[in-house]
Amino acid sequence: MVPEPEDLVGIDPLTDDDLHLALWCCYQLDGCGFEGHDDGLASDRTTIDIGHRLEQAVEEALRTEHSCDQVPPDPVVALRVIATWAGPPLARAVEEDGERRHLQELAIHRSVQLLRPADPRALALSRLSGPARAALAPMEGDEPGRSVNERTELFAAAMVELGLDPAFGCYLDRLPGVTLATDNVISMFGRHRRLAGALVGHLALTELSRVEPMARYRAAARRIGGLPALERFYDAHLATGLQAGRPALDDLVGPLVAADPDLEPEVVFGAAAMSRVEARFERHVLSAWRRDESSLLPEPERPGARSSAAPPVAASASSAALRPAVASGSPGPPRRGSERSVPGGTVPAR
Repeated sequence: MVPEPEDLVGIDPLTDDDLHLALWCCYQLDGCGFEGHDDGLASDRTTIDIGHRLEQAVEEALRTEHSCDQVPPDPVVALRVIATWAGPPLARAVEEDGERRHLQELAIHRSVQLLRPADPRALALSRLSGPARAALAPMEGDEPGRSVNERTELFAAAMVELGLDPAFGCYLDRLPGVTLATDNVISMFGRHRRLAGALVGHLALTELSRVEPMARYRAAARRIGGLPALERFYDAHLATGLQAGRPALDDLVGPLVAADPDLEPEVVFGAAAMSRVEARFERHVLSAWRRDESSLLPEPERPGARSSAAPPVAASASSAALRPAVASGSPGPPRRGSERSVPGGTVPAR
C-alpha cells in the first residue's frame, strides 16, 4: 500500500527508523536484491510508488532544512564554509576516550555504506562529462570499481578483527533511521539525473572533510592497540582524502558549475544535506553513549531463535567525555538463521 501524505503526518522523514528502513529496502531491491524475492519487485508499480513517496518526503524535509542556511551562492566558497560547520565532537571523543567497544559499534553503523557493493562515485561518473568527469575518475580508481573494492576488503578485514561479521547487511536489524539516512540520501542523489548536482556536492564535501575524523579514529585504534587491520583501513582513507580534497573543489565542482550554472544551488544543497545528515548521526551516537546506552537498535526477538552472545567486552570506568557504548548488551555475532544471501553480500530479514 502506497502511503498517502497524511500517513506520514507526525513522522520525521529525516530520522524515522521504519521510514528509512523501508526506503533502504526499496533501493536494495533495485540493487543487489534479496534472495527469495522476485527481482521483478524492483519494477513493480506499487514498490516504485512507495519508494517515490518516501523519497519525496525525505527530499522535501532536506530542502526545507536547507532553506534556512546562510551560505554564499558560489558553490566552491559555500563548500569551504559548510566544511567548517561544527558538528558533534564524535571523532574527538573517540580519539580521546574511546574503547574497543566504541570502534565496534561505529563499524556496525558504517557497514551499510562501507560494505555496499556499488560506489556512489560510479553513479556520479555516469551523470558527468568533460572536465568534471575527468576530475572524479581518479577518485574512483584507475579502473572502475577498483578503489571501492579495495576499501571494502580493508573494512571487511577490520570488522573481522573487531569480532564482527563482514557480510553486507548483516546488522541491518540494529541500524536506526539516522544511520540508514546517511546511505539513503546518497542513493537518492545518485538515482536521479535531476539531482546530479546534489550528488557532486555530497561527494565533494565528503572528500573535503573526511581527513580530520579519519585521523582521529586512526589515533584511537593506535592508542587502543591490537587493531592493525583497522589502522590500515584508516590509512587508506587518509591517503586518498589528502589527495582528493582540493581537486574535489577546483577540478570537480568548479568545472561542473562553469559548464552548467543552473547546478550551483543543487551542489550547495547536496553538500549541506550531507553535513546535516552526518551531524544527526553523530549526535545520536554520542548522546546514546553519554547515557550509557547503545546507539544501535535493540536486537529483535525472533520466535524460537537463540539469544546471540555478544563479543566479550571488558568492563571499564567511563569518562566524562565518552561513556561505555553499551550498557546492556553489545553488538552480537551474526544471526545465521535470519540472513538472506544476495549477490555481493547478505541482507538479513527484518
